[in-house]
Amino acid sequence: MTQHFLISSQARTLSLAKVARMSDDEAYDAFCRLRWVETDGEPACPRCGCVGAYNMRTRKKFKCKTRECQHQFSVTSGTIFASRKLPVRDYLLAIAIFVNGAKGYAALQLSRDLDVQYKTAFVLAHKIREAIGAAQSDNSPLDGEVEVDGAYFGGHIRPKNEAKDRIDRRRNKYQTGKRRVVVVARERRGRTLTFVHKAEGEGVASINRCVATSATIHADEASHWDALHMRYLTKRINHKRAYSTDDSNTNQAESFFSRLRRAEVGTHHHISGQYLDAYALEMAWREDNRRISNGEQFLAATNAALEHPVSRRWKGYWQRAT
Repeated sequence: MTQHFLISSQARTLSLAKVARMSDDEAYDAFCRLRWVETDGEPACPRCGCVGAYNMRTRKKFKCKTRECQHQFSVTSGTIFASRKLPVRDYLLAIAIFVNGAKGYAALQLSRDLDVQYKTAFVLAHKIREAIGAAQSDNSPLDGEVEVDGAYFGGHIRPKNEAKDRIDRRRNKYQTGKRRVVVVARERRGRTLTFVHKAEGEGVASINRCVATSATIHADEASHWDALHMRYLTKRINHKRAYSTDDSNTNQAESFFSRLRRAEVGTHHHISGQYLDAYALEMAWREDNRRISNGEQFLAATNAALEHPVSRRWKGYWQRAT
């Protein structure tokens, strides 16, 4: 019997213990090599791009050698981890812990693992989500065989204790207004893109923007997908009759929703509608990278974080919130 990839030794190339045992200098050197791969760890000024800088003796910072620039910067300057307060090793450990969560990783659990406040862990996890989400959502359109579907998340209505007081929670008049739909476009053997809307039919415009006209669309029997026939070769599957036929299925889209649903119910227990887009992109990244080792996932997430600019959404988040 063939062993599943996820339980094979090839899937385990990253050891949390090795990262946690790193000294401050070892972690700092590793971070420099990851930040400046092209120069083998030699610092490059984020302002002018000049390679080579003076090491400041009083603190771990660099000063650009260019006379016109002389910008002072650190290993995290200009990245999503700019203005950091934690040691560099903690950021490497946080990314390693984060990628190991197959169905996501809760901020409360991360705060306990790193021994930091919940607020710190919450923002740190969202910064990683923003970075990998940006890497996931490049500008190239999906092509080939593309599956599209939608599923609703959030806005849970707790049923009443006594049966006589219970309502039909599916009806619009009983909705809280917090429920959102995640529309997914998944390229077979390719990327997964997600969009968050109030209604599934609004996803048609998103599909038109991100999918090339030469693609073949696979969708279910929902009537709002009828509009896709005008632009694409569209194949439909009626789930009331079958989940899959020789001609069409949306199994890959359903696989993504399964991962996102388990993250909402089993890991985070609640996902706010205003952050649903971030969690959806995270699960798309996890789904697309599920067949590579955790060491490769770690490098991909770290590179995405170090290439991403300062987050305008999460830098100073709690200061703005208060």
